[in-house]
Amino acid sequence: MIYLISMLAALIAFISCDKDNVIPQNPSESPLNLPDTPYDYTSIVLPAHLTANVLLGPGQNAAVDNDNTPSSNPTTNDGATLGRVLFYDKNLSANGTISCASCHQQAKGFSDDAILSAGFEGGETRRHSMSLINARWYGRGRFFWDERAATLEAQVLMPFQDPVEMGMTLDEVVDAVKAQSFYPALFENAFGTPEINDDRIARALAQFVRSIVSVNSKYDIGRASVNAPTNDFPNFTQSENNGKRLFFAPVPQGGGSCIGCHSTEAFVNPDNGPTNNGLDAASTDDLGVYEAISNPAFLGAFKVPSLKNIELTAPYMHDGRFSTLEEVVEHYNSGIQNHPNLGTALKNANGQPIRLNFTAQEKADLVNFLKTLTDVEITNDVKFSDPFN
Repeated sequence: MIYLISMLAALIAFISCDKDNVIPQNPSESPLNLPDTPYDYTSIVLPAHLTANVLLGPGQNAAVDNDNTPSSNPTTNDGATLGRVLFYDKNLSANGTISCASCHQQAKGFSDDAILSAGFEGGETRRHSMSLINARWYGRGRFFWDERAATLEAQVLMPFQDPVEMGMTLDEVVDAVKAQSFYPALFENAFGTPEINDDRIARALAQFVRSIVSVNSKYDIGRASVNAPTNDFPNFTQSENNGKRLFFAPVPQGGGSCIGCHSTEAFVNPDNGPTNNGLDAASTDDLGVYEAISNPAFLGAFKVPSLKNIELTAPYMHDGRFSTLEEVVEHYNSGIQNHPNLGTALKNANGQPIRLNFTAQEKADLVNFLKTLTDVEITNDVKFSDPFN
């Protein structure tokens, strides 16, 4: 009997000394708060206006026609769950203070309310943090304001290696993941084996980001009750419906033709890609997409993000120069500069920057419409939230 008690004590001591090298079986031992059954990231019900090709003008199509999900990396519930954990893991930065979510905050439309985001040592990023909502519907499949990442799978690994943002090497990121005992089980669930490498990290993060799709804004609810987006929505105020008309209508018909750059009803620019929107008359310190793709047509051009949850993602533009939606609308109303690469949609018949000459009420109406694109469900959905206790 004494022998058995001694052996049991020795076994407990051995397990206690080695507990950091095993996957926690007791949820109380893990820093994660994950459900026993993964959240559903794959069976989101897309409304008809994202799946049907409603002709809104030249170059328009359905959002799903621009899905950039590669056949080699379909989103799964376990893959997106792993991506969610990686997205919020601060241990993947050089000093354990920054995660992907630090600059892409759920409550702020997966953006940042700072003009420039703070890196792991307090340094500032070069450009404003772009919202991740509806990243899946960008048909060109390129990412960052300057489109330097050819795919989302490539993009998600770059902030880790940025000397300002997270300050790691890929080998250090992999080692940091391997050092945490809860990851092997998550990788096995996602990919079939517990092997951890940078390719799997990239694939899981990309799956999580692609799952952040907005379908529950006031716009989506109103759109479901009409046959075309240009019809008045019964759940809109008169001001919101008028702002919607201004958004969709061509300039010669008294509108702003905003849909020309924020295309499809995901309000992103899948076909025409990056554009110059006349923020400056010339490009000097930031050359935009031209820095990554040496085509003169891209000098001063930047990627066009989705407008979903735009109300929550201030400040605006790649450099965060506008603090409010009112300032953004005023730029397009009266402030477009004659840049050599100014987008065609922003020029009049004489090749000069358009001047919309909206009244104060029309500008207010347009802002009110933009606020109908706010999807509060996506900013509160637990499956997109921080899983660390």
